Amino acid sequence: MISVVIATFNRRHLLERTLRALEEQSVPKTAFEVVIADNGSSDGTADLLAAVAARGRLDLRVLRVTDPGKSAALNVAVARARGDLLVFTDDDVLPEPGWLAAFADAFATSDADFAAGRIFPIWESPPPAWLSPGLYGVLAVPDGGPERRRLTGLSDPTMPIGTNMAVRRRVIERLGGWRTDLGKLRGTLRTGEDHEFYARMLRSGCVGIYEPEARVRHLVPAERMRRAYFREWFHGYGRIVALLEPDFPTTTRYLLGVPRYLWRGAAADLAGGVRAVVSGDPAMRLAREVRLRWFLGYLQQSWGSRLRPSSRVPAAVCSSC
Repeated sequence: MISVVIATFNRRHLLERTLRALEEQSVPKTAFEVVIADNGSSDGTADLLAAVAARGRLDLRVLRVTDPGKSAALNVAVARARGDLLVFTDDDVLPEPGWLAAFADAFATSDADFAAGRIFPIWESPPPAWLSPGLYGVLAVPDGGPERRRLTGLSDPTMPIGTNMAVRRRVIERLGGWRTDLGKLRGTLRTGEDHEFYARMLRSGCVGIYEPEARVRHLVPAERMRRAYFREWFHGYGRIVALLEPDFPTTTRYLLGVPRYLWRGAAADLAGGVRAVVSGDPAMRLAREVRLRWFLGYLQQSWGSRLRPSSRVPAAVCSSC
């Protein structure tokens, strides 16, 4: 069986669209369940879920999770899910009808332990001229292209994210779930839970693939079409990557406690930013600026308090991967 896992908080109308898309999946209803982790919604989400359950078109299970944060909600849902294959998406996503069938085929015809699917944007407002495709990952709408391939590591431009990913149950049982000191928390842009979980799977020797036929469409709210949003996101993500560096080192060569290649990258971004200002290229200017803000966040975390995580997941070797 497949378990579709969704964490939700106060997005009743968006979640309704997601659930209707799941009702249209091409696989039989008996082949999958939908596990909703309601993280304290107060907007009538409970009434919606009761109505969906009454329609009887989904094997729907609803869990109430009081601990705040997406990671906490996912961990509860995974523990209660019944499937051997866990497929993750969000409450603002529209899976295409062949979504689950594509993931099922990907795992049946490969040695994959986890997979990332293809994500297309639903723009609530047209993307501005200063937004380049290289920044689409911030909006959780990266496009890995039309070909299935192996995922090569943290440097791969495609990585599994909670918008559209699948993992064999045995992997999560051996490695543990998502770190609750990372991940979405209401009122913040906190992130990094997928990055850390991906790094843990890679370190354990698990095999990942990108499956382009597992397609979803993800809403991009107009409110995120602000330069300030990207600046804040990149700065925070730089801090998170620095926090993870001791556990998942990316190099053996450091300068002042920071990987040497990051210093070279920052110098290139500074030079590129100057050229973008001179040439009047707003997209390149912002792209270089936010990467520099990422580096600043990295430096602040590396040189500052070095706050250690409060709820670490022990390292493990995935011998069954």
